[in-house]
Amino acid sequence: MKTSKTMSSYLGIAAKGILMGAADSVPGVSGGTIAFMTGIYEELIFSLKQCGVSAVKKLFQEGIKSTWQHINGGFLLALFGGVIISILTLSRVVLYLLNTHPILLWSFFFGLILAAVWSVVRHIQKWDIGVITTFVVGTAAAYFVTTISPTTIETSGFVVFLSGMIAICAMILPGISGSFILLLLGMYAPMLTAVKELQLITLCIFAAGCAAGLLSFSHVLSWMFKHYKVMTLALLGGFMLGSLNKVWPWKQTIESVIDRHGKEIPLVQHNILPHSFESLHSQPAYMWYAIALMIVGMLMVVVLEKMGQKPADN
Repeated sequence: MKTSKTMSSYLGIAAKGILMGAADSVPGVSGGTIAFMTGIYEELIFSLKQCGVSAVKKLFQEGIKSTWQHINGGFLLALFGGVIISILTLSRVVLYLLNTHPILLWSFFFGLILAAVWSVVRHIQKWDIGVITTFVVGTAAAYFVTTISPTTIETSGFVVFLSGMIAICAMILPGISGSFILLLLGMYAPMLTAVKELQLITLCIFAAGCAAGLLSFSHVLSWMFKHYKVMTLALLGGFMLGSLNKVWPWKQTIESVIDRHGKEIPLVQHNILPHSFESLHSQPAYMWYAIALMIVGMLMVVVLEKMGQKPADN
C-alpha cells in the first residue's frame, strides 16, 4: 500500500486534498467521494489505520523515521495539508457560490455524485442478492439521513469534540457529508464561525475529536475492505446514490429559522421540479445551465478517475 513517491506525486496528493476540503465544506457533498474517485481512498484508510497503538510502540522502539514510514506520513501530510489549505481558502469561494448561485452549484455536485455512483459500482464484477441488498440498504440509509431535520444544541467543549468525531467519520464515507452531519447536529454555523474568526481553542477541540474519530473508524473501514470488499463497495455506492436527495438543485423550503445575523437558514426542504420552482419562487430555474453543469460534474469524474489511474510513484 505504501509506495515511494516523488515531489510531483505529493503535489498531486495535496491537490486531491484541496478538492476533498472544498467538497466537505458543502452540506451534502462528501470528501470521501473525491478520495474514492481519485484512487486514494484505500491508501487513505490504510494509512489512518496505522496511526494507532502500533505507531506509538514503533516510535519508542525504532524512532521517528521508522514511525513516519509506518504511518505513510508523507501521504497523510500532503493530503491533509491540502484539506486544511482548502478549508481556509477555497471553501470560502464554494460557500460564496452556495449563497449566490445555489442551483448552479448543486447541479454541478449532483452530476458529480451521480457519476461517482458509477465510478464505485463499476468495480463490482458480480451482482448477487447479497450485493444488491447491501446497495439498497446503503441507498435507503443515506436517503434517510438527508431527510432528518437539523437540531439545535448548546455549544460546549464536549459537544464540539463529539461533533468532530461524528462528522469526520461521515467525511471519510463516500456519499455521507460531514458538513451535513454538522448541520444536523446544529454545529455547522458555529464551526464555520470558528474557522472564519480563527477561534483556536474551539478548532483544537474539534480537531482532537476528528483525530479520535479517524483513528477508530479507519480500523472498521480497513477491516471491511480487507474481508468484504465487494459488499463495502456496494454499500458505499448506495450511500452516494441516496445522498442525491440532498443535492437536488430545486427545493421548496417548508421550515426555516433566522440566525443571529438575520439570515434565513432552511431546516426542512422538499425537492421539486424546475417549473414548480419557477412558479413558487417567481425566479428562473436556470434549467439548461443546470443540466450543463451536471454534465460538467460528470465529466469531472472522468478526469478524476484518470488522475486516480496514474501510478502512485510517477
